Amino acid sequence: MIPYNFIAIEGTIGAGKTSLSRRIAEDFNARLILEQFEDNAFLPKFYEDQEKYAFPLEMSFMASRFQQLKEQLGNYDLFSKFTISDYYIMKSIIFARKTLPADELALFTRFFNFISSTLPKPDLLVYLYLEVDKLQENIRRRGRSYEQQIKDEYLTQIQAGYFEYMRQQQEMRILLLDMNNMDFVNRVSDYERIIDVISKNYPIGVHRITF
Repeated sequence: MIPYNFIAIEGTIGAGKTSLSRRIAEDFNARLILEQFEDNAFLPKFYEDQEKYAFPLEMSFMASRFQQLKEQLGNYDLFSKFTISDYYIMKSIIFARKTLPADELALFTRFFNFISSTLPKPDLLVYLYLEVDKLQENIRRRGRSYEQQIKDEYLTQIQAGYFEYMRQQQEMRILLLDMNNMDFVNRVSDYERIIDVISKNYPIGVHRITF
């Protein structure tokens, strides 16, 4: 049994967050929270002109994430105590730090600090780490047209943002999984190894696992 009530799966674009979250939710009868990113009209525009559309994109994402998490986490399902999400609100500040200029980031951070303090933290944050070339391979494979022009530099910056955030956390239980030699979608044994790792009790702090 997984000893946590709320797990958030995080990672850079193309890391496999949604695929892993769906599979765990199905196997453990968990309530599943998936980010509704495809409804964001600013996303395709952002990939074409990041400087122009970064602020409205990040603000709209943060508002959407907050609303969804507030509704879902504030209304526990009596028949499914275990909840798993393929994102958490902290990704808003991670992306904003890499995409916004200083003045816009300062304003964004004020809103973020206020709303994030009202949400429960996950019992376990799982970060899926993949090298950039593998992220790009996954991005190409799933074929979303607006993602095909994402540059390696952008993925590297976002990944660095996640690492920076995790280093700063002193009150969270974080599991950093090196997934570069794993294929949990096509190899059952790999998926079972991930479940075995997630099912352990960890103290507060960052725990890196290399398969």
